[in-house]
Amino acid sequence: MSAPEKRSSLPGFLGEVAEIAGVDAAYAILDTCGGTRVDIPAKARPDHWLSRLVGFETADLICKHFAVQQVKGVRHEMIPLAHRSHARQARKHIAQAIARGVDVRSAARQAGVHERTAWRVKQRMKGDPDGDQGELF
Repeated sequence: MSAPEKRSSLPGFLGEVAEIAGVDAAYAILDTCGGTRVDIPAKARPDHWLSRLVGFETADLICKHFAVQQVKGVRHEMIPLAHRSHARQARKHIAQAIARGVDVRSAARQAGVHERTAWRVKQRMKGDPDGDQGELF
């Protein structure tokens, strides 16, 4: 794993991960979970997805950094996509996956897009281009 960087070009959550745990850890999270929500516990566990992905010690650094005082001690993070979005191809992939019965979150991960994008694709597949916006008139 590379040494933590002072500044990272990665956005938000991923930039913070790069600063505290290294760019390799941030890119591993981006590649695995970019565009979807993940849970970051207050303390790492050896069997948690983050520990399996970046190693227990690195996961523990990340968890401690993002620890919040909540009832369950879990922080929910939307992992940004950074520069890895391929809009048109991704929407097509999502529509095909959903048509095969794949759940929206999994379809988003497979396509490498935000979960919100996959929900919009699903709404459009139902013939509702505005999703849950409704009409004014």
